[in-house]
Amino acid sequence: MCLAIPGKIVTINENSSPKIAKVSFGGALRDICIDWVPDVKPGEYVLVHVGFALNVIDEEEARETLKLLNEIEENYDKNTPE
Repeated sequence: MCLAIPGKIVTINENSSPKIAKVSFGGALRDICIDWVPDVKPGEYVLVHVGFALNVIDEEEARETLKLLNEIEENYDKNTPE
């Protein structure tokens, strides 16, 4: 199973090859390859899988996806024996 996580583009290094952006995942910054979404801009959201931005999504879709992921985590925590 593959899982892509929404992240927000913070900065883009225009001089890197491959093209790399700093992407925020709830405040945690990671370097992500954005070669597959060459027109992305800072402030936009992308779906990221294993270090690659797969596509650009709107903010509403990103927030909804993050909400669902948080619900899954909460339910997992409630149903997991210690």
